[in-house]
Amino acid sequence: MTSWWGHFGLREPAFGLTPDTSFYFPALPHRDAHETLLYALNAGEGFLVVEGEVGTGKTLLLRRLLNSLPPRLQAAFVPNPGLDPRGLYAAIALEFGLPGEGGSEVLLHRLERHFISLAQNDRQPVVLIDEAQALPADTLEAVRLLTNLETEKRKLLQVVLFGQPELMVRLSGQSTRQILTRISFHAALRPLVRHEVAAYVRHRLQVAGSDHAVFTRCALFALWRASRGLPRLINILAAKAMMLAYGRGVAQVNCRHVLGAARDTLATRKHAWLPWLWMAGLLGLTVAMLSIMRALG
Repeated sequence: MTSWWGHFGLREPAFGLTPDTSFYFPALPHRDAHETLLYALNAGEGFLVVEGEVGTGKTLLLRRLLNSLPPRLQAAFVPNPGLDPRGLYAAIALEFGLPGEGGSEVLLHRLERHFISLAQNDRQPVVLIDEAQALPADTLEAVRLLTNLETEKRKLLQVVLFGQPELMVRLSGQSTRQILTRISFHAALRPLVRHEVAAYVRHRLQVAGSDHAVFTRCALFALWRASRGLPRLINILAAKAMMLAYGRGVAQVNCRHVLGAARDTLATRKHAWLPWLWMAGLLGLTVAMLSIMRALG
């Protein structure tokens, strides 16, 4: 039996929610953030922050960054920010191949010795923390203490925080102003604009094995309006729309399939009627103009 993605000539689903770097799409804000992060990390900048709304592609950018770091940068990835200070130090130690037992002071001293050893061999440790807006206050302070580790010439550790806009609100607070003043690079990921959505969809389909237009132009427009340009919502809606088209036995996804997907998705249901009302008005205007032109002809 043919799978629903095989029905469209794909080797695999093109719109999965797992942050698969093989599907990474270098939209302008993501490309700029990635290039600047690499530059800042190579330059030894201390604190870096990437913020973006839910679904803008922060985790995929993080994984892309991990895969493209030069050999001299040794990275530790912390996907779970809901840790106490000792838990954070232990998680970072384990990522660097160090023992994770002991109290906070023991772990901090162990990490410092490791960072000094790396510096002596011209290597730089980097800690990347995802969903950093969820860091408890005492753990955020523990992150700051980590960045205090330094020699006379350089910082021993660089930290990159990825989080939702609430992260910057937290860092602007009175208790965390010391971290805010240390941020040397800040990037904000925005939703994709209309032409980027179309290019994003085509890119993922090509990576998955498509050699033809799976979505009509109208469907791509509808996908942009319904998803509000958020990559995660684009993936959800595109996959559902393709399933609907497969269920109807057609080879191309049209506006009705995207509308059906939007109605079936909680994150878009309350917004979905706006673009369709606008499109219906535009269609009606087009039909009226064609009728007038025919009458005049």
